[in-house]
Amino acid sequence: MKAEIATLKNEFTQRLSSTRRGARLARHLAVHRLHTWGIPYGSELSDNAALIVAELAANAVTHGRVAGRDFELRLLLGSDSLRIEVADARGERTPVVAVPSAADSETGRGLLLVEALAADWGTTRRVVGKTVWAELPLS
Repeated sequence: MKAEIATLKNEFTQRLSSTRRGARLARHLAVHRLHTWGIPYGSELSDNAALIVAELAANAVTHGRVAGRDFELRLLLGSDSLRIEVADARGERTPVVAVPSAADSETGRGLLLVEALAADWGTTRRVVGKTVWAELPLS
């Protein structure tokens, strides 16, 4: 974790069902929590965070799903940045940014979006599964 996250102002953690509904709820909870922390709905930071949460949660329920296991959303608001973490139970699949094979493909662009919006992103292993994280600067 970077030094700016070490000066943590706020933290939010929620487990959600590994379903499309759970992924959608993750995005709604994230923007609501950011709003309560003073990052208003519709601001650039809120919108970028919503897109990142949506992509990471969709990947967690699509590629990281393990039957009977939830995924976890964690938001860490530091003095200089917002860290978004989405953890799932499947550790053997590490996300890779790949260019979609067909120009008209409707899938395969999620991590390209995360890479474009985030100042930094990556993965960390957990005892069970993995965490995919992204950081957004507050300014």
